[in-house]
Amino acid sequence: MIYLRLFFEFCRVGLFSVGGGLATIPFLTDLGERTGWFTPGQLADMIAISESTPGPMGVNMATYVGFTSGGILGGVVSTLGLIFPSIIVILVIARFLQKFRQSKVVDGVFYGLRAASVALITAAMLQVARIALLRPAQGPESAFTSYPNWPPIALAVVIFVCVKFTPLKKVHPIFFIIASAIVGVVFSF
Repeated sequence: MIYLRLFFEFCRVGLFSVGGGLATIPFLTDLGERTGWFTPGQLADMIAISESTPGPMGVNMATYVGFTSGGILGGVVSTLGLIFPSIIVILVIARFLQKFRQSKVVDGVFYGLRAASVALITAAMLQVARIALLRPAQGPESAFTSYPNWPPIALAVVIFVCVKFTPLKKVHPIFFIIASAIVGVVFSF
């Protein structure tokens, strides 16, 4: 039963998250809240790892959630669920490409999807920033208050300055990914 649910849930994520991996984040947040398969902190970790490993971000996250929920078969089923809607849409579009391409309705739909993609990516960016840069308050006021999480904020500022204003801007981005991972490990202890 878990495999069918993994396929269905990730099929839904794949169907509605137009715009790539970052667009899947709001849907994955909802998925984590509804199913309990992962926490917001684990989602932040998945985003960081998926961004720094090869492959599409959404596929990497689907595989991870599926693997942790249902083993190797769960990872395969979740990944297939995520990509299934795209495969079907591409097959349909390829079959009728000429009719679709000359239709004003389809042009309008694709124009609207651009706005939806921007909105989903913006929502994902704000959510990741909130998780990474703010620490929720403890106690009775915790539902309404967050405090700055200074180590990640300082790291973000240092990386921004290094990339934009120093000779380090010519350094390959993998250096900054590795350096950030090391700093993250140091700050977690």
